[in-house]
Amino acid sequence: MAMSSDNITVDPFSVSPRPNQSSCDVFAGQAVATVLFPIFYLLVFLISACGNSLVLYVICRSQQKCNSTSIYLLNLALSDTLLTLVLPARVTYYTRGFDWPFGDVMCTLNAVVFFANTYAGIGFMTCISVDRYLAMVHPHRLRGLRSVKVVRRVCGLVWAIVLLEVASVLFKSTLTTTGGKRTCMEFSNFGARSMLYLLLLACVFSFFLPLALILGCYAQINRKLRSAARQSPLGSGAGGGGGVGHRRANTIILLILLTFTVSFGPYHVNIMQFMARSLLAEPPCQEKSDFKASLQVTVLLMNLNCALDPILYFFAIKTYKKRVMSLFKGNKLTSSDLHLKVRQKSSSST
Repeated sequence: MAMSSDNITVDPFSVSPRPNQSSCDVFAGQAVATVLFPIFYLLVFLISACGNSLVLYVICRSQQKCNSTSIYLLNLALSDTLLTLVLPARVTYYTRGFDWPFGDVMCTLNAVVFFANTYAGIGFMTCISVDRYLAMVHPHRLRGLRSVKVVRRVCGLVWAIVLLEVASVLFKSTLTTTGGKRTCMEFSNFGARSMLYLLLLACVFSFFLPLALILGCYAQINRKLRSAARQSPLGSGAGGGGGVGHRRANTIILLILLTFTVSFGPYHVNIMQFMARSLLAEPPCQEKSDFKASLQVTVLLMNLNCALDPILYFFAIKTYKKRVMSLFKGNKLTSSDLHLKVRQKSSSST
């Protein structure tokens, strides 16, 4: 998990600006963003709203007992839903050319939700990977770690850590005035050069450590799958329940790994390499402006995870796809019955 400044589109390299660079405008030349960013966030909003709402509906309406995976996915869907609720404000912000019209409180709330979604997403994706590893590699010896009671405590711990990480945002204004516009979550001053070191360390713990855990889980399950295939080729095929379960777990973690890397990887790699170089020498204004633009793009990718996460549910929950299909089939059947009744009524009246 990272520090609370980890999810902000920042310009951390004006911490100690030189006199001849104090007037550097990092927003220059970003007119294209006022067109592309609103379109992107609007699409993410629509996909995420539909996907996560459907997930919450199906899980909550399910009469089956929740298991460890469904509990983690439910919390992940709740986190993505919270982010979805604030996306229209981001659309308005970019449409107005980086001008925030909703005030300081709403800007702070927006930042808190963004941070919480990032940390919760990383946390619960890691938990799901570890859960699949325990289920496939140690199904009996560590079974107690996957009990509903333990999983609920783990989820509570994840949310507690998330709240601690975003708490500092509540005590620091995220609304600033830049070039006559009120910018939200566009910090340009962290107050001390030591903050660069802290952010580098935060990136390591918030991204690279969870990434290593997910990779380790994927490698162990893949190893178990290959071992089972060598020992019992017929049992691990399509007819073998154990082989299917191992393949499904392997697919889940692979999807998590891809989503994790695509959503969170570019941002953390981008900010770490630029901070490392900035510790050696302060970048020129053009380089700062380029970094600001690239950072905003990587934050877009980071927020894309709320639209990609629903894909996991089709593979992570055995009966989810069946429930969704039956739900749509039920709606289709209801519409057909209604249409038939209307036709019968029309024919009887003639």
